[in-house]
Amino acid sequence: MGPEEAVAWLDSHVNLELGVGTPRVARRMLAVDRVRPLVDLLGSPQLAYPSVHVTGTNGKTSVARMTTALLVAVGLSTGSYTSPHLERVNERMAWNGEPIDDETLAEQLAAVADVEPFLDEAPSYFEILTAAALRWFDDVAVQAAVVEVGMGGAGDATNVVDGRVAVVTNVTIDHVEYLGPDRDDIAREKAGIVKPTSTLVLGETDPALAPIFLDRSAASVVTRDVDFGVRSNALAYGGRLLDLYTSGGSYPDVFVPLHGAHQADNAAIALTAAEALLERPLEPAVVADAFASVRSPGRLEVVGHRPLVLLDGAHNVAGAHALRDALAEEFGDGPRTLVVGLLRQKEPREMLAALGASEAARVVCCRAPSPRAIEPDELAAAARELGVDGDRVDVVDDVRDAVAHAIDAADPDGHVVVTGSLYVVGAARGMLVH
Repeated sequence: MGPEEAVAWLDSHVNLELGVGTPRVARRMLAVDRVRPLVDLLGSPQLAYPSVHVTGTNGKTSVARMTTALLVAVGLSTGSYTSPHLERVNERMAWNGEPIDDETLAEQLAAVADVEPFLDEAPSYFEILTAAALRWFDDVAVQAAVVEVGMGGAGDATNVVDGRVAVVTNVTIDHVEYLGPDRDDIAREKAGIVKPTSTLVLGETDPALAPIFLDRSAASVVTRDVDFGVRSNALAYGGRLLDLYTSGGSYPDVFVPLHGAHQADNAAIALTAAEALLERPLEPAVVADAFASVRSPGRLEVVGHRPLVLLDGAHNVAGAHALRDALAEEFGDGPRTLVVGLLRQKEPREMLAALGASEAARVVCCRAPSPRAIEPDELAAAARELGVDGDRVDVVDDVRDAVAHAIDAADPDGHVVVTGSLYVVGAARGMLVH
């Protein structure tokens, strides 16, 4: 298969991210149970290298990128698997930080296609990509892999990996239709990645949830604000200046070129995960160089000036609050225009309130490029219910048109913030960055 044919074959499968086939598949076999026979047919590639397995409600991708940067900085050949992608599916799998090229992706997808007829049930889009990534990492003989959970943990396709290090960033409410209605249910699902041979890096600090993770009987546990954490977290030009500590060392004056105070916790978690995999502390100079190289597209990413244009994939209430806090601390006053598109299962009034829509100069409601998108008119109605004047609420269906409209209407000294879904951010980024 050539690259175009391979991606077309991939796209022909059930895609839970887009909601295609969700009701039928969700009642059937867990994703992890569909992937096990698939990776067995591919030679169980996930057993060929140690892995850091990352779950959590928010921060997973940033932690995965930071952990990868640290492992590459110490000289390890490192594969990374993250999701979803913003613009191209190739973004999901990388080797030493470089995304897979089209021809190699086609080769890996063809290998999965070759064994698909021997499966009792066809794998989904995400399951195929998971197997392809794990196989590619074996083919290039990585020395470590950093694997981000797609959703949840226990039943996720990535849970065929027995992570030598199991990372939990945090637990808040999201994906309740799959993971359960409260934080205990969500924590139990995420705890499913913790194996008896794992070192658990526990970023969630709520003592009420800790027993859920500790009951998994990991080989060892390191806990944020006890064994590792952040001593100081200061705003710096272009990012944050941090003082981090782990059970193995102290790392003052670490610059991370990412916006948002929450990235300090992500950095501490990633540093601890890397040390746990390597079973030793890292040299402070190596840590400084690695963190200085980290980029996280679509996460408080500045892509324009006058007006300032930021992209942030906040897609749940906790993420929206983190975005709002970061905007207040790092970008100051100025009339703010929100460009928002949401997916179903998100309560629009709750999300808009968390984003500070009532204080925005303008709210531009658009359609996320997904079959699961909430109607822009429904978003606009929710904004008006929150008290946003009707003349400050616009409906522009297409994301790109909505962004162009927002930039044209914004004060040159103001801010345009594109958010609500990574699908919205991806579409905007394709327009603004290239």
